[in-house]
Amino acid sequence: MNRASNLSAVLVLAVLLAPPAGADKPAKRPKISGHTRFTVIRSLNAEKVFVRHIFPMGEKGLTIKPGGVVTPDDTELRRLLIQKGTAAKPGDQARITNVEIKDDRIIFEINGGPKKKKKWYQRIEIGGAGGSTPIASQPAEFSRGSVVTLQFSGYVPELSVDEVRELLSPALDFSSKSAAEAYLDSVPPKVREAIRNHEVLVGMNREMVVYAKGRPPRKIREREHDVEYEEWIYGEPPQDVEFIRFVSDEVVQVKIMKMAGEKIVRTEKEVHVQPEGVAAVAAQSSPAVTPPASTQRPTLHRPGEAPADAPDSTSGGPILVPDRGPVDPSDAPQPGTTPPPPQP
Repeated sequence: MNRASNLSAVLVLAVLLAPPAGADKPAKRPKISGHTRFTVIRSLNAEKVFVRHIFPMGEKGLTIKPGGVVTPDDTELRRLLIQKGTAAKPGDQARITNVEIKDDRIIFEINGGPKKKKKWYQRIEIGGAGGSTPIASQPAEFSRGSVVTLQFSGYVPELSVDEVRELLSPALDFSSKSAAEAYLDSVPPKVREAIRNHEVLVGMNREMVVYAKGRPPRKIREREHDVEYEEWIYGEPPQDVEFIRFVSDEVVQVKIMKMAGEKIVRTEKEVHVQPEGVAAVAAQSSPAVTPPASTQRPTLHRPGEAPADAPDSTSGGPILVPDRGPVDPSDAPQPGTTPPPPQP
């Protein structure tokens, strides 16, 4: 009787906890479409990323399974690193050089992939009765790249580019800023806006000008009123020509020669940039300090003994100190005695 009562209670509990008959179930995503394939490949191919997980060289690479599990495990990974070598380590910047979508996985080649690809001219061969010979023989080259594979259950579903980036996050970081973006965040807003507009302001330093205009095609060094300056020249006629003049590391003049013959010259300081580095600040605020005695130049002379090239107070010439050889402690004069005259 008790067993029957317990069974009835379990059945009632199961009925109460069971979902209603018309409850919605999570919709299963369809297979990836041709348009999505094209979008994923176009968006991620040749993209720069930062590495979060160490990559071994070779075809094995890394595999990210459902749930974010990265294989191989630590033991197998150490074996591959010893056998094949390291393709990329955490913190390195890498590039996705190829994206291939197969039935149940997406393969991303990193830094050229595990196989060295031939140039188009290395595939051309000349054939004859004795066989074919490549026209460009190249020595064997080995790729130093790797791969990371996104493994799916059954098939690759329909998903967005941002979702692919999120799935790759255990191995690759797409959110890190580039060097240019990180530098722009470190400069004043006025300088940041000028760099984005490719403009140069009086008061910028050389690094800011490079970010704004790139490296100059031409440079000249001149002197004006005993002041040396360097001028960077951008552009050539008939286009506008821009002359950026530096004194030390600061832009002191911007001169633009327009196509129509107009000349624009700016010399008033437009931005104030702090000198870079701790040394520049210390040089402006710290007075000259005499080094302590412990850092003075060492000498072999006894305390109170004049060096051989010291000037004589009477004649102004050097004092000639004869070389008496090593000193024996027993030869030292005893207290109350007169030391013997020096031997010639």
